[in-house]
Amino acid sequence: MSEMQASDGPNAPAVDSAIPAQELEQLTDDIVAALKTVYDPEIPVDIYELGLIYKVDIADDRQVAVEMTLTTPNCPSAAELPGMVEGAVASVGGVSGVTVNLTFDPPWDQGRMSEEARLSLNLW
Repeated sequence: MSEMQASDGPNAPAVDSAIPAQELEQLTDDIVAALKTVYDPEIPVDIYELGLIYKVDIADDRQVAVEMTLTTPNCPSAAELPGMVEGAVASVGGVSGVTVNLTFDPPWDQGRMSEEARLSLNLW
């Protein structure tokens, strides 16, 4: 199983995959691009740059497991964001299925945001 963690950067698939390296890199790039199309309806920054995506695992059969969080456990978008993530990743060519797992461990904080997100939200 290949694993990419948001903290590893957008182009950091792990090794030891049956998927050829170039294909895995392209699949990873495409998944990250798809995740960047999903926005929390209340925040004008995509969920990837917000740091809500904790981990993306790409199995050898191209099943993708996404571990994500929300800005707060009582987030008004809690019911819709995981489905939006699932739909976005499922739309990527080569992905055979998607599972989205919601976690609050560790809890999200503003330190998980990218510089791009901080700039967009004027949080310096």
